[in-house]
Amino acid sequence: MTQPPSYPMPPVGGPSPTAGGVTPPPGHPQGYAVPPQYAPPGYAPPPWYPGPPRPMAPPPTLSPGGQPLASFSDRLLAWLIDMALASGVALVLFLPAFAILFWRMVTKMSEVKPDGTVMDPDPSTIFLSYFLPILLLQVGMFVLLLGLYWLYHVEYLKRDGQTLGKKAMKLRVVPLDPTRTLNRAMAGRRWLVQHLAVAFVPGLNYLDGFWQLWDKPWQQCLHDKFAETVVVKVSE
Repeated sequence: MTQPPSYPMPPVGGPSPTAGGVTPPPGHPQGYAVPPQYAPPGYAPPPWYPGPPRPMAPPPTLSPGGQPLASFSDRLLAWLIDMALASGVALVLFLPAFAILFWRMVTKMSEVKPDGTVMDPDPSTIFLSYFLPILLLQVGMFVLLLGLYWLYHVEYLKRDGQTLGKKAMKLRVVPLDPTRTLNRAMAGRRWLVQHLAVAFVPGLNYLDGFWQLWDKPWQQCLHDKFAETVVVKVSE
């Protein structure tokens, strides 16, 4: 009578077989990790497999008040909109004056003597008729634009922290300290650097605008730092 084969018994105290009857190699602890399975060439995962987990996008940088900071592109577009509006207002106000002055200059230069020759104006007439009106018009234009910029970028801005350009791009100027409210002093300091100081300091307008690209952590321009403000993105 044939006897059934005998199998060696595991040593006393040795590792017990894992699920499925596979025994870990000798010398490894009970939590032995099974090596990853090999995928043959040309193997494609099933269509329902979502793939390996993807890294999550970093959260947006927030202002001290918890609002997302405005991006460089949004701030640039808002500035371009405001500049286009200001240029349009300046053209409407000063183009008629320049046209009248130019017509007066052409008329004076084309005056002729009784004999039909062109009249040569004396130096005092040239100064009083040409250079002085142009100089006065430029000074008046500068003063009037300063007043308009103050009304728009200070008085209008301090109401809700938005100009028309910022409103179009859904941006708002808020104090760096979230417990404070935007006031005339803050808006005035912003205007002083952004629109007045850049007219007298060469290159300051570029340095001021690009400063936000490397400023940490609030992405402020120089006029923001001087006014202790920050520009944030809003939903409306």
